Amino acid sequence: MAKGDSLADQFFNRDTVGQLAAHFDDAGVFSAAPFVTDVMNGLHDRELKARISHIADVLARHPPTDFSDAIAAIYKAIPPPLDPNLQDDSFGHFIYAPLGVFVENHGLEGDTSRSLNLLEALTMRFSMEFSIRAFLNKYPVETMQRVRSWATHENYHVRRLASEGTRPRLPWGHNVGLTTDDTLPILDMLYADKTRFVTRSVANHLNDITKTNPDAVIYRLDQWQAAGKQSVKELTWMRKHALRGLIKAGHPAAMRHLGYSPDIRISDADISIPAVIKRGEKINIAANFTALDTAPMVIDYVVDYMKSNGKNAPKVFKLKVLEGKANQSISIAKTHHFNDNASTFRLYAGAHAVHLQINGRIVASAAFTLT
Repeated sequence: MAKGDSLADQFFNRDTVGQLAAHFDDAGVFSAAPFVTDVMNGLHDRELKARISHIADVLARHPPTDFSDAIAAIYKAIPPPLDPNLQDDSFGHFIYAPLGVFVENHGLEGDTSRSLNLLEALTMRFSMEFSIRAFLNKYPVETMQRVRSWATHENYHVRRLASEGTRPRLPWGHNVGLTTDDTLPILDMLYADKTRFVTRSVANHLNDITKTNPDAVIYRLDQWQAAGKQSVKELTWMRKHALRGLIKAGHPAAMRHLGYSPDIRISDADISIPAVIKRGEKINIAANFTALDTAPMVIDYVVDYMKSNGKNAPKVFKLKVLEGKANQSISIAKTHHFNDNASTFRLYAGAHAVHLQINGRIVASAAFTLT
């Protein structure tokens, strides 16, 4: 696809729809051409998720229309599983996502076991983390039994589904009524996995949980450290990734877990920024301080952005992670762009502030006006 095309256009277009249709045609299920024509009618008027649903709806209009026969047809048509030797970022092809939505739309009414079997097979072609959530909500006991079996599956895509599909805050995913008592035992089965594709999902799942129960996450990470089942290098990465939200927020227990003392002694701390800044401008932020202890430091700066209602919305940015030495003078500078064209964040004129944060503790502040 041409540079600048949307993700929807990259993933769902005449070529990729033709690829999906060809699988069914080659398997003798239905002819490709009518299916492609049906799908392409109005496809480009839809956003990404809507295109997935649209293709699933079109699939239901082509034979076989009986769901039991459709399951058999999908098994017959789907390509071989992704290469089991690939270990990272192997999501597969988005064009197979509509197959999961098809199962979700038609398998929730009494054919749970075979639907879950098919989602297990499909996730080895493209992740079924979104479609599984409908089954978790409607049939939580039966689906969680299957999730527990997936956690020990030989295929790492299926093992990842056990974590990713049950995440409390899966981006784009429907909410699920699971608790940490439901999901942490699943993560206990997965954290020692040898595949980063799986352990990244475990860490992201833990990061989700930190939003509501940070103590449970820190306790679990302490347990995993003590157990020694995962390599030190990989578990260290997982701990940092899982606690990244808490570290940004300066959570003291998370800081201590990663070896950063919230009580580290600092003197002569200051942070400087121009007194008046125009929206869209790039400026220099300079931080200076003296470390009085020899200890690791995570150094951030926090911008108190003004919201439309006049209240502050703090946003944390990284400066540096270093090993501080006693009586060491440290100076760090960074360019910050007050981007006025961001699609996810709007700037408002008025009084703002920037803070220097070391190991989660604010040690210096400066005010400025955004115009």
